[in-house]
Amino acid sequence: MPRRILLLSLLGLALLLPFVTWPQAALGALFALLFIRHLLSQLDFDLRKHSASPASTASLERDRSPWTGIILYPISVLALILIFRHHLDVAAAAWALMAIGDGAAAVAGQALKSPALPWNPAKTLAGFTAFILAGTAGALVLALWVNPALPVSKTLLISALAALLGAAVESAPIKLDDNLTVPLSTGGFIFCAWLTSRSALDSNLPYLRIRLILAVVVNLAFALIALRLKSASRSGATLGFVLGVLIYLGWGWKSFLVLFTFFLLGSLATRLGYGEKLARGAAERDRGARSWREALANVGPGAFFAVLVITTHHQTAFLVAFTAAFAEAAGDTVSSELGQWLATDAYLITSFRRVRAGENGGVSLVGSAAGLAAGGIIVALAWSLGLVSAGGAGIALAAAAGGNIADSLIGATIERRGLVTNGVVNFAGTALAGALALACTIR
Repeated sequence: MPRRILLLSLLGLALLLPFVTWPQAALGALFALLFIRHLLSQLDFDLRKHSASPASTASLERDRSPWTGIILYPISVLALILIFRHHLDVAAAAWALMAIGDGAAAVAGQALKSPALPWNPAKTLAGFTAFILAGTAGALVLALWVNPALPVSKTLLISALAALLGAAVESAPIKLDDNLTVPLSTGGFIFCAWLTSRSALDSNLPYLRIRLILAVVVNLAFALIALRLKSASRSGATLGFVLGVLIYLGWGWKSFLVLFTFFLLGSLATRLGYGEKLARGAAERDRGARSWREALANVGPGAFFAVLVITTHHQTAFLVAFTAAFAEAAGDTVSSELGQWLATDAYLITSFRRVRAGENGGVSLVGSAAGLAAGGIIVALAWSLGLVSAGGAGIALAAAAGGNIADSLIGATIERRGLVTNGVVNFAGTALAGALALACTIR
């Protein structure tokens, strides 16, 4: 109970957003962080997050850092204000999803008897539903409070979709605190969703009718070939088909060719030296057949940006983000696979301590060079097809490199502690590369 009271009281700071500048709001979030870290932490309050699941609760009771989540709360608020400083309504909506949606999920999960979620037995259907309902209402109210000029119907739709995303992230079977994952993921989604425009989609409709037919035919053939070659599992081929259709809709055969090139580079890198990697215990299982997890992590962000290419009036910016996302995915896959094959040792990116090739967070010279080359191939292809300009290509390549570095840093820290899976790390790196490119190009 003290934890929920504190989180809701801190949410009261969001009510001040219409009356302060973003530097003043950031200062308030920083003050809240210092207050919790240096004053409140000295008092005898139990501010740990408890779960409806006995096993999960027991695990939390053994947590040596019970204050981590509560300290991440003001840090996330500060990040939201800084990232969306010119769109505080976006920061407010994501803030509400973190505080109200997550809080409602915890209350409903403990108070109501409900089936466990199939993807996470520690979470319940009641909590998942409560997050969506309360999060939608909270995001809607706070967004309109901060910016009354927003259209109510569009704000409601975006709030509901963001709440669904937040509920999925909050209930994901990872140990990373959702006070970090929920606001950042939903904030990015809300910002991009607000850029969508019916007029942008209408202007593309003449192209989309024939493009949809071609997308289905081409991607169905692509999925069947991948299954035949055992480059993807059934789940990977199925989700790959859906994501491939979305990518084809983005810019036709040109955007699909970027996807195909990434798939070709990744498959070749996986199969090169597979026997040696298998002997070292570093090879991908099932001879590298990609499941739905790999498809979502590597292709999901690119598909998201492809959809935004045809639903916003910022085609140039989202094409650069699309290119950066696939350049990062190609670089990460190739650097990992060839590094494990050609390098016997790697070095932990955080300390440069020598580790076995293939360990989380380990980098090698040959792997890094191969990854940079793979990312360069994707960017060069996008430039040659006219998807990006020369300047956009430079931004995409730099953003991809930044995403690859972030991927290694997360792997060396959070993943090595068992807080996230490799798929989550890959998704974060790919999405971050696209976000960095978007931040440099969006106007």
